[in-house]
Amino acid sequence: MEKHLIELFNLIAIIAIVCFPFLKIKGRGILTLVVITVQVIIGSLIAFSVFSNGLIDYSYSGSFITGLIPIRVDYLSAWFILVISFTFLTGAWYGLQYMKKYIDQTSNVTMHAVAFILVYTALIDICIIQNGIVFLVIWEIMAISSFIIIIFEHNKPETLKAGINFLIQSHICIVFLTIAFMWIKVKTGSFDFQSITAYTSANPAIVGFGLFICFFFGFAIKAGFVPFHTWLPLAHPAAPAHISGIMSGVIIKIGIYGILRVLLLIKTDMITIGYFVLFISVITGVYGVMLAIVQHNLKKLLAYHSIENIGIIGIGIGLGCLGVGYNNQILMVSGFGGALLHVLNHSLFKSLLFYSAGNIYQAVHTMKIEAMGGLLKRMPRSAYLFLIGSLAICGLPPFNGFVSEFFIFNGLFNGILTNHFLFILFILFTILGLVVIGGLALICFTKAFGIVFLGTPREPLGDDLIAERPLKMVPLYIIALAIVFIGIFPVLFSPVLLKTIQLYQPVINLQSNIQIASLLESITTIGLYSLGFIALTVILFFVRHLIVSKRNTCTDVTWGCGYTGDASKMQYTASSFIRSYRKLAEPILQIKKGKVNSTGIFPQQMNQVTHPYDKVESWFIDKPLFYLKRLLNRFVFLQNGNIQYYILYGFIFISLTIIVPIIIEKISILINFLNHL
Repeated sequence: MEKHLIELFNLIAIIAIVCFPFLKIKGRGILTLVVITVQVIIGSLIAFSVFSNGLIDYSYSGSFITGLIPIRVDYLSAWFILVISFTFLTGAWYGLQYMKKYIDQTSNVTMHAVAFILVYTALIDICIIQNGIVFLVIWEIMAISSFIIIIFEHNKPETLKAGINFLIQSHICIVFLTIAFMWIKVKTGSFDFQSITAYTSANPAIVGFGLFICFFFGFAIKAGFVPFHTWLPLAHPAAPAHISGIMSGVIIKIGIYGILRVLLLIKTDMITIGYFVLFISVITGVYGVMLAIVQHNLKKLLAYHSIENIGIIGIGIGLGCLGVGYNNQILMVSGFGGALLHVLNHSLFKSLLFYSAGNIYQAVHTMKIEAMGGLLKRMPRSAYLFLIGSLAICGLPPFNGFVSEFFIFNGLFNGILTNHFLFILFILFTILGLVVIGGLALICFTKAFGIVFLGTPREPLGDDLIAERPLKMVPLYIIALAIVFIGIFPVLFSPVLLKTIQLYQPVINLQSNIQIASLLESITTIGLYSLGFIALTVILFFVRHLIVSKRNTCTDVTWGCGYTGDASKMQYTASSFIRSYRKLAEPILQIKKGKVNSTGIFPQQMNQVTHPYDKVESWFIDKPLFYLKRLLNRFVFLQNGNIQYYILYGFIFISLTIIVPIIIEKISILINFLNHL
């Protein structure tokens, strides 16, 4: 039955793509939503079947190149299928409304819809296929389709640049994965994922760690770990809002899936891997949120927060690995459980934030934070939904971000009770990192919400009143309800969560089960008390509204301290709000400042502009490219436009292809002769 469902899942995508040319533009949008909805239902049935009945495992015969093609759906696959499916469903629903602005771009929208379906289909197939070469083919389809949906507005140079950057780095990712899979193929003669387990079990730990590094680098580029993150802050702002939400919510999470899958397969020293992942993750989380605070573009700010949250997920994975290595089940369950929950939670609140940002963009036609202000009165629904997402991403109860971060903190504080000095040192380093991440996230979203939604506009803005159409808001309300539901009732997720965690250590003792159950009950209690506090606050505001509504009210500008002119410049700007932080962070970050001072008897307008730049991108992307271009410029004389020279180059190349093999053959004969002597 499950086999037929998986085949039907892929068949529906193929049929839909074939039918697109025969439909009008509106029909193509509706078909996309219908196809994604049907695929989500099928994917959910497969996932629930796994959680109810256990592993799905069968194979296709394949070819002499691929060998057998195993299809295996375990609890880890099922968890990611559900996360990916929910986000794509809300993304397709929101995207159908969002893309109505571009309905006149028929071919562009059609290509976008086709690629959208292909991305979802490929992501689900990646979660179930366990043959290395087929996995790489599906990964390539996912990468190219993602590139197409990112560059929807390819008429903008910055969008095209971001898309090409994404495509290049996606293929660097594929190079690392190809090396890893070919390593296994050469050593075992098989592309089956299970051959990874067989190979690493029979070889020293250093071999397994080296193989893990190859896989990790490949998947880390997709996930956005520092220093492999440089594509992400460019691609997220360039893509349409629903694609940004999906990209941050689930496309980068396929890198997390890959890391978790490899950790299940590789049998090596998990302690070394745990320390490695933990160190990279803390740096990722702290660096991501530090750069997020100084951004002037709202979507770029959210993009850097994706890097931060990948760091939090990585911290959970690192703790889980250390728990397995040290045989500490509380640490293992808290680490992997927190990571898996944060994968789900981040997909929810980050998609909500990006969809809200999409509403803002379509209303005011800018993402420049410095220009906005006062949008709470003009866009109240988007404002309050953005606030819910902001509270969730900051890890505050009763929202879902608190649950997963509490899980990870629980593991960290339990880890301090061990006797390993290096372990305690790393745990303290991680606690400090996680605390810094939480504190800086609060600063960042206080700035984002306050500057964008409160006060008055700092520049003239557009006023598109259809940006909050009811159908467009429905998926945002559903996501917000899911955020609150998980924050209050996390205990309902414990059965499926524990089944997934048990893949890493099948037997979890009674004491660990009791502690985890107690932890979930504590989180539920905190969530209920927090919900009660929020309900009390709402009741007080409602009572106040009833009292005040009976009085005569008048609306006027905010008091400007006696100044009768335009008071919009008297507000905090985004830059001035975080000036103290920026001064402290300048030695670590790369911030360029431009300042125009007032001079003369009749001074001109004075201003100061800051331009934050990613120092890692400068070191690892810009400088190597600069030196490469400088090297290649030395050979510009070869491209002189003279056809005779080009014929000569061709003749030399052909001659070398004939002569070099002959010379190599002669040398090998000579070496063999000398060896015989």
